[in-house]
Amino acid sequence: MTETPSPQILIVDDARDIREPLGQYLTKQGLRTRLAANAAEARVALEEAAIALVILDVMMPGEDGLSLCRWLVARGGPPVILLTAMADETDRIVGLELGADDYVVKPFNPRELLARVRAVLRRAPQPETEVPGRIRAFAGWQHDPGAHKLLDAAGRETPLTTGESRLLTVFLDNPRTVLSRARLLDLTQGRDAKPYDRAIDNTISRLRRKIEADPRSPELLVTEWGGGYLLAADVSETGA
Repeated sequence: MTETPSPQILIVDDARDIREPLGQYLTKQGLRTRLAANAAEARVALEEAAIALVILDVMMPGEDGLSLCRWLVARGGPPVILLTAMADETDRIVGLELGADDYVVKPFNPRELLARVRAVLRRAPQPETEVPGRIRAFAGWQHDPGAHKLLDAAGRETPLTTGESRLLTVFLDNPRTVLSRARLLDLTQGRDAKPYDRAIDNTISRLRRKIEADPRSPELLVTEWGGGYLLAADVSETGA
């Protein structure tokens, strides 16, 4: 029986001497971690991986933590624990008003932060476990959604991120059907497409690099101008 993976925690902090030791500590405590030095890296991580909780520094260059927190809450993202400076009571209040779940004041005790992480995870709704689906074939490829991978005609494996595999599953469920960006976001994430419309375009671009002979002239994942995207291939079921 496959073990359920431990929750994955995203640590967003521009200070490397905080980000990396904290990641190592949480990993030793049995959690999976992913690190981001800024809001842009955090958005990529949130698109590519199933993040259970975000530890987010408020004071960062460029887009600050409060802005990213607002974006996360607006799109129904994972729970947030803010890291704030001792004197920044206003930031703590604003963060909680925005929808952050908790905060920890710097400098902090890693054991206290771990306790707060576990408490927030206990309170947070648990995501639905993905059930391995059908293995299906299209255009010389086989898609295994349970393992998040593609097999070519020679049996060579191409790994997929969770987001890529989920999006491809939607196209395989709806072959030769034009799907709008909003519809694709709704089917893959169950959220309103408005906050981050480019997410679908970015994921499709990555998928094209993996399945198209020439990603610059795609023949499988076709753009329908003004409409959305279409999988231009027949789909057949090969197994479970």
